[in-house]
Amino acid sequence: MSAALALLLKLLPLYVTVALGWIAGRFLEASGRHIAGIMLYIVTPSVVFSGVMAAPLSLEVILLPVLVFGFCTVISLGHMVLARRLLSDGSAAVIPLSVGTGNTGYFGIPVALLLFGEEGLALYIVCMLGTTLFENSVGFYLAARGKYSIQNALLRVARLPSVYAFLAAVVLNLSGVAIPEVFVPLFDNLRGAYSILGMMIIGMGITSFRGLAGNPRFTLLAFFGKFVVWPALALAFWWFDANWFGVYDRAVHQAIFLISITPIAANTVVIATLLDASPRQAAGTTLLSTLFALGFIPVMIAWVF
Repeated sequence: MSAALALLLKLLPLYVTVALGWIAGRFLEASGRHIAGIMLYIVTPSVVFSGVMAAPLSLEVILLPVLVFGFCTVISLGHMVLARRLLSDGSAAVIPLSVGTGNTGYFGIPVALLLFGEEGLALYIVCMLGTTLFENSVGFYLAARGKYSIQNALLRVARLPSVYAFLAAVVLNLSGVAIPEVFVPLFDNLRGAYSILGMMIIGMGITSFRGLAGNPRFTLLAFFGKFVVWPALALAFWWFDANWFGVYDRAVHQAIFLISITPIAANTVVIATLLDASPRQAAGTTLLSTLFALGFIPVMIAWVF
């Protein structure tokens, strides 16, 4: 009970940050669209690059982002089929991003630090990169297909730097190259900006707290995928690997499970804002999932861990 309460208190500053974002958007006319571009093209690639550079890479570790990426893709494609049948207001393209990934960075990193410590945090970040790669490839493509042709959507994906940052960091890390000391504070500051701006942009997307859920079908489908299907898949992988395959240890299983129970990713709002793909629906549902996670995460961790 004390651990759940400590985790609950650890999450409270994230909600204050969302509120500050709403104040900035409501009273200061701050532009979420401009910040979204900075996040997607500058801050996120920097966090990906520094995270991979700091990780102790082996074949099993390198395959972790690929494994998580595969989970994200399977869940997103399955729910995309459902969304196209259930949603007729143009918001179906945002469902794959909403359910496939999670707020593993802005929200998950503070939780992982509390649960796993510094050593376990590095392993969590490597797993988390799978969701980041999904957001910046398959997730972005499926969202863009709601408004653009296949060719234009692929071109937009090809311009996203996070995938190239990941590949460059893997090559440099395996070659024994480290980030020069003079640049370490810069990457530390960018990691802080990643969390603060990512949570604030959720608040900026909320122009009114009336009708926060928007289309109830969208919200229910997003919640089902994010808080039911994703955790069930993570637990199934944990059981099969622990009892049959034996590839990874408990620390990896816990890291993937934590990824599965994070709320809808703030980057869903970032990408929806950039593509003008139902950004208010994305922001409202993301905020609701973030509020829901305040109680959901401590309960799930107390139950499973």
